[in-house]
Amino acid sequence: MPLSRAALGFVGLFFTAGALLLMWLVFLAGVKNSNPVDQIYFLQVDSSSIPGAPAQSRWTWWNLCSVVNGRNMCGDSHPDFPFDPPSQRNFGTEENIPQAFIGTNHYFLTSRFSWPFEIIALFFGVLSLFTGLIAMCTRIGSYISAFLAWLALTFQTIVACLITAVFVQGRNHFNSNNQDASLGVKAFAFLWTAVACWLLACITYCLGGSVSRKDTGYSGRKQRRRGFFSARQADAERNKEVAP
Repeated sequence: MPLSRAALGFVGLFFTAGALLLMWLVFLAGVKNSNPVDQIYFLQVDSSSIPGAPAQSRWTWWNLCSVVNGRNMCGDSHPDFPFDPPSQRNFGTEENIPQAFIGTNHYFLTSRFSWPFEIIALFFGVLSLFTGLIAMCTRIGSYISAFLAWLALTFQTIVACLITAVFVQGRNHFNSNNQDASLGVKAFAFLWTAVACWLLACITYCLGGSVSRKDTGYSGRKQRRRGFFSARQADAERNKEVAP
């Protein structure tokens, strides 16, 4: 038995809400030193050999944080915080910084470009959440929600690719410089799971829009009502025929 438009719209709304939740968790990491966002980061590096740096450092979208008891300890927040170790915004020195980071804007630009794309993805994602309520009732609502979810999927995929590329490269450079570095598992799991959720939301919204009135059962009820009155009319005609 095919799912109704309401059921498909609800499933799409579920995936939409899940994607937004994961995106907000990553987006707010580094803003406050509170659970659970104080456990989310892109890259952790052993920075004990870098002058003026803490023993361990973690990058988020808002800050370069130290680590206390396995959690982020961040200072003032700075939106669109770049990943650029030798710059004044990060460590402010070239001493014991991997040579690959010196004299290039690649990491600075790649990390910063991810921020506006994430803002755009969140914008279209929130719109899709609101229109998802209409998707449970109308076909046009399903297709509008699918289109908005597709836009959110597109920009979220760009963000996940940019963040993955820049921080995987950064991890490799630090490890090659004998400075232990590791990716933040939660941040990357949330980023890519959000991509999967947006893809599933697009599919379910489109399926909801493709459901016809016949599939929802309205035409069946209409046919049954029509069959009832047609039967009464046929009985009346037969009675006329047998009457003298």
